[in-house]
Amino acid sequence: MAASPQGIFSGSLPEMYERFLVQPLFRPFAEALLERASITPGDRLLDVACGTGIVARLAHQMVGSSGRVVGVDASPGMIGMARTVAPAIDWREGDAARLPIPDGDTFDVVTCHQGLQFFPDKPAAAREMRRVLAPGGRLAIATWRPVADIPLMRDLQRVAERHLGPFADARHSFGDPQAITTLLADAGFVGIEVLTVTLTVRMKDASVFPQLNTMAVIGMSPAAKAMGEEQRSRVAAAIANDSIDAARPYVEGDAIAFDLATNIAIARV
Repeated sequence: MAASPQGIFSGSLPEMYERFLVQPLFRPFAEALLERASITPGDRLLDVACGTGIVARLAHQMVGSSGRVVGVDASPGMIGMARTVAPAIDWREGDAARLPIPDGDTFDVVTCHQGLQFFPDKPAAAREMRRVLAPGGRLAIATWRPVADIPLMRDLQRVAERHLGPFADARHSFGDPQAITTLLADAGFVGIEVLTVTLTVRMKDASVFPQLNTMAVIGMSPAAKAMGEEQRSRVAAAIANDSIDAARPYVEGDAIAFDLATNIAIARV
């Protein structure tokens, strides 16, 4: 039976994100980010581009009752899901380039997990993150490594481009460590260190990630956006089927396991 990239999914994008991706994929990398940020009880932490809130939720446990956690995201849907999952945390809708944090309200730690690559104005966002950090505060940023560095993503990109032509994967568009270092230095950060962290992601249903990835690439491709709805649905189904085939080398039983790599940048003010 042909796969549909929406066949096993229902609900909004934030609901699917939280249900299918947060625990197997985003949580392990969020833990790695927070570990390198050296979170301690009592810390005040701001999570920028928080999504449905996995970094903020983990940090909330780490800083304890004497600490403080605020999560900011531009998407009302993501913030709504975050509030549903963890109502005790201070969630705010806002733009990373104009953070909804007044002057004088500062944090010991600012995190941004897989959000920086999507910001239209990265320099403004970096300056804002510096603005809200207290003296001696620390920044922890993660951005996925380039597609070429991640075998499964490279294989799935080739599949999608057979149907859609070349396109840039925004998720992996800011994976150059030197570009990250330059951005942060220009914003006034010091002691900048960028390292690569590679973890193995495991999902119980081997078909889920190829289909979710198909939905993502359809959303990013200029060619797909120019198609009519019927043609786009046919192309999406073809990409989903071919992607499931391309992912077979990574399948273990009913599950899929693949290495995923991120940059983690740590800096101070």
